[in-house]
Amino acid sequence: MGNNFKNEVLSRRTFAIISHPDAGKTTLTEKLLLFGGAIRDAGTVKAKKTGKFATSDWMEIEKQRGISVTSSVMQFKYNDFQVNILDTPGHQDFSEDTYRTLMAVDSAVMIIDSAKGIEEQTIKLFKVCRMRGIPIFTFINKLDRQGKAPLELLAELEEVLGIESYPMNWPIGMGKEFLGIYDRYYNRVEQFRGNEEDRFIPLNEDGEIEGEHKLKTSGLYDQTIEEIMLLNEAGNEFSEKRVANGTLTPVFFGSALTTFGVQTFLETYLQFAPAPKARNSSIGEIDPLSDQFSGFVFKIQANMNPAHRDRIAFVRICSGKFERGMTVNIPRLGKQLKLSQSTSFMAEERSTVEEAVSGDIIGLYDTGTYQIGDTLTTGKNDFQFEKLPQFTPELFVRVSAKNVMKQKSFYKGIQQLVQEGAIQLYKTVKTDEYLLGAVGQLQFEVFEHRMKNEYNAEVLMEHLGSKITRWIENDTVDENLSSSRSLLVKDRYDHYVFLFENDFALRWFQDKNPNVKLYNPMDQHEQ
Repeated sequence: MGNNFKNEVLSRRTFAIISHPDAGKTTLTEKLLLFGGAIRDAGTVKAKKTGKFATSDWMEIEKQRGISVTSSVMQFKYNDFQVNILDTPGHQDFSEDTYRTLMAVDSAVMIIDSAKGIEEQTIKLFKVCRMRGIPIFTFINKLDRQGKAPLELLAELEEVLGIESYPMNWPIGMGKEFLGIYDRYYNRVEQFRGNEEDRFIPLNEDGEIEGEHKLKTSGLYDQTIEEIMLLNEAGNEFSEKRVANGTLTPVFFGSALTTFGVQTFLETYLQFAPAPKARNSSIGEIDPLSDQFSGFVFKIQANMNPAHRDRIAFVRICSGKFERGMTVNIPRLGKQLKLSQSTSFMAEERSTVEEAVSGDIIGLYDTGTYQIGDTLTTGKNDFQFEKLPQFTPELFVRVSAKNVMKQKSFYKGIQQLVQEGAIQLYKTVKTDEYLLGAVGQLQFEVFEHRMKNEYNAEVLMEHLGSKITRWIENDTVDENLSSSRSLLVKDRYDHYVFLFENDFALRWFQDKNPNVKLYNPMDQHEQ
């Protein structure tokens, strides 16, 4: 395919932003899109009151709640790079979608609120990035407010997440006294409230501002210089190799709301973030630069446009070039499909994609053919990418059709929504009741909303609370071991699963039945 194709692929940077709710993810995303020229007016993300909604929020239910439920894809050009940002919902009730999105990126940007430090949500998502060994870049946000001391935040990264850090820049003051950042990488100071022409002050060989400068008159400058000396002597060394394998995170300080530090972050990130990498498959590693087209489905989203009952399968391209109208194989089904309807995303504007290369994300209209994890390939050589991990649900409900006459649409709706991977379906062993499992509460609300609106099936849901989910290693078990505290169910692949009431019930069961070997699929991936 020649040099042009190679350069196209190497210019791709595909990442997701991981953060806790309210750490500033939407604001940072908007500012990055602004630098990429993708949106002219940042600040489309308004409070709910104004009735103006963030351009990257899609479904009705989100508009009611003012949160982004669906991971969307945003693409923009910056300098010589083509940047793809995958959105990961950042609220308490996020879903498996959020986890799976991290399977489709080559690096992650972690946003931390300088006042709150590392929060629970961030830890869960960070673990998935660690499990995949992908590079993580950290943006410590909201420096224009009073927060924790920067050294304390670095200590937290190491203690809570177990990752070493290298600050690419360092704040001079914070809150009302935030003066700017001392940039170790570019050897300059970037002023917070400077005019464009004096925004950057170069540093001399000793890392100091030459001669007289008003910045030097503040005690904050001296304190920063002391901390920089400490970092130079006792801090970690910068290592491109360790950034690439995800064991060292470059740290940037800034304020997304005031756009300060965002451009500096973006430019440095693009230099060190990886281009699309090789992926494991059933025939070994697949090189992103190989001619054979391949990709996998990591998300299915139904009814993105309620006027057309459409489902869209999101595909991460892993090798070769996608061209609209091409025919691909789906090894799982052993059949071929012509890809005539394809789309790319920029919030609410969707445009038809004619071609795309490794690293890009495309949307394919789906009539129910695809499943999450499906591989698409061309050429004689059929293979499948590694299975996507199954994430362990934590919350459960018992579900049934409100109207017995509507059983048919109830079953159809459940099958389709389960295929999308939004929720997991279980059946109790003895009574054949339907249970749904999800990673977060919101999934049940979305499920109920969509069953009613899309499948005309109202459902009854009885909340069973949180359970500890464990699969059984050899998949054989005495069904009489099922009890209210350790409920035995089957997942949709007919594998046995125990739902334990709590840690105590799990330990009690293990003591009594040492021959039943239990496992959690998430742990297996973390090893």
